[in-house]
Amino acid sequence: MRFLILAAMSTLMIGAAPAAAMDAPAHIGRHTTTIEDQRQIRQVVADFQTALKTKDIRLLSSLMLHSDIEFVSPPSPEAIRKIREAYDPNANGLRAGGFRDFARFIRESKVPVEERFYNLKITQDKHVAWVMFDYEFVEDGKVWNYGIETWQMMKNVEGKWKIGNVWWTTNLME
Repeated sequence: MRFLILAAMSTLMIGAAPAAAMDAPAHIGRHTTTIEDQRQIRQVVADFQTALKTKDIRLLSSLMLHSDIEFVSPPSPEAIRKIREAYDPNANGLRAGGFRDFARFIRESKVPVEERFYNLKITQDKHVAWVMFDYEFVEDGKVWNYGIETWQMMKNVEGKWKIGNVWWTTNLME
């Protein structure tokens, strides 16, 4: 009987916050944010989507901190192992400059392209923010892949929010 109670309790605790998080100091989780910062970050999200739909590469580029940001769907550990075994023992699956390839793809696409975002979550503290959402990547009206996408953002010296890196998972539609 005692085993059943312990098993039930451990099952209930799966997904619960670690003990240290439950005893966190009062200042943990407090973030310095403003309504205006949140509005500006949401505008970057909207502008990103608009830039894809309209193939406005200049607008898309203006949202980035610089053109060589990490912009990648990191491969699985198994895929990285294969790359390392085949030709590059130092490969980690990440590379700078992926944004340029993405911008070229958008510009040269002969069909409409869009990215739909769901469950948008913004976490911001002062001049740094994280944006996370579920997405669907759509070409010519058809969903090709989906997953989660994350952006790290930074407020630059001009007071503009910029995307510093983009990582996403890729789940192909079957």
